[in-house]
Amino acid sequence: MSKKLVAVLVIILGFAALYNNIGWFMRYIYPLKYEQSIVSHAKEYDVDPYLVASVIKVESNFSPKVVSKQGAIGLMQIMPKTAIWAAQQMGIEDFQIEKLQNPDLNIKIGTWYLSSLLREFDNNTILALAAYNGGRGNVAKWLAQGRMQQNEDDIPFPETRNFVMRVKRSYKWYRRLYNL
Repeated sequence: MSKKLVAVLVIILGFAALYNNIGWFMRYIYPLKYEQSIVSHAKEYDVDPYLVASVIKVESNFSPKVVSKQGAIGLMQIMPKTAIWAAQQMGIEDFQIEKLQNPDLNIKIGTWYLSSLLREFDNNTILALAAYNGGRGNVAKWLAQGRMQQNEDDIPFPETRNFVMRVKRSYKWYRRLYNL
């Protein structure tokens, strides 16, 4: 058998195996790490755990030590100023910014913050996600100025619009792939 034929057969068998086990492949694309923390804090703060997992996927791809160019830290990419405010609101004593690289604490604070945004924006996920990424003040201003309704197509910041669309896509996959 020629090497070309073997290579073609391997490729075809690979695609057939992948097609028959798409769930495995999609779990590779949409991993779920820190499941216990996600589920626990989502329940504690009344947030859909699939939404929390989706935000983590988009923000950090489950890398707890990542720091953005803007200074956002950890799994849920929380800005230091927001983290300090949230920790005070939550009653977390002796909070230090470096602790945001701790996965459980990052998920706890990020989920609490997401919960507060959902409450502020009447459980409108699109508005809450836009506020999570683009700032709650910006979303409030956009709504007040009529620059934004309640869907992602109206989000004035392209980066924020892209973030919301990516979280929504991830959310659909997490719901299909996992039982949280």
